[in-house]
Amino acid sequence: MFHPSLFDEPPAFDRDGLAAKLQNLSRQGVWIGTSSWKYEGWLGQIYTRERYLTRGRFSRKLFEESCIQEYAEVFPIVGGDFSFYQFPSEAFWKRLFTTAPPRLLFALKVPEEITVKIWPMRPRYGVRAGRPNEVFLNAQIFEGAFVRPLLPWRDRIAVLIFEFGTFPAGTYGDVADFLAELDPFLAVLPAGFRYSVEIRNPEFLVREYLDCLRKHNVAHVFNAWTRMPEIPSQLAVPGVFTADFTVARALLKQGRPYAQAVELFSPYSELREENPSARQGLKALTRRALKERSPTFLFVNNRLEGNSPMTIEGIIGEF
Repeated sequence: MFHPSLFDEPPAFDRDGLAAKLQNLSRQGVWIGTSSWKYEGWLGQIYTRERYLTRGRFSRKLFEESCIQEYAEVFPIVGGDFSFYQFPSEAFWKRLFTTAPPRLLFALKVPEEITVKIWPMRPRYGVRAGRPNEVFLNAQIFEGAFVRPLLPWRDRIAVLIFEFGTFPAGTYGDVADFLAELDPFLAVLPAGFRYSVEIRNPEFLVREYLDCLRKHNVAHVFNAWTRMPEIPSQLAVPGVFTADFTVARALLKQGRPYAQAVELFSPYSELREENPSARQGLKALTRRALKERSPTFLFVNNRLEGNSPMTIEGIIGEF
């Protein structure tokens, strides 16, 4: 029997429809965006190639400098991974926030200078590799080098994220040792920002950790990550909502190394593999946010399924 559906082209990506749904959700307190935005794989989907032509040829420089403007036509918020790798200068922040439309919010990762306890054994760390980080959770440096330059743009920032990579075995005796350093740091965070913590040691996701965050109105980041319980499992942990707002980042399939995801999904131009668990978790968080009227910030990475705009389109279809 002939089945037309087997031969039909897949439905075209509905950019305008996605934008309308995302804006409607943001008006109800649910902001959904992607992790980073400079992806040429989204040309013809989120981005219009003709906007980035110089003398008739595609200009990567023009694209990277200005595509944030077209991104904001669709998404109400974006996750900024770039700030994890350095302390951006005041000039950088001014250029970013004056280029991006004022309606676009940012979730920014705090530089690893603050969140890495022992520098990983990777070439990019040079002579620091394997050595203790002398400014780990240094509140003075965090405020002076990161927060202070952001103050003029405070109303553009939805949340700041402290991402703690997986601590190797032996770094801490148990979660109490980690909290002995984290708790006094959270106690002196500058007012005026939302703060959240992302952990990648599943054994830390216990009552003591959640109680520490709750004491300071700091959100636990629900994360889909290779070594973490899947988001629905995290949602089942008692007391896991620790602040008057919520943050989630869907990054990787459980058990999949980052490098493998890059190899599988680059250049991130199409949906390659659905992740039902991550989708289920983000839908549950959206439903909760709409019911509770609690500000919620959700982010999807290309390396979850291959193309984060299409993942988001699939997640919000029912809302």
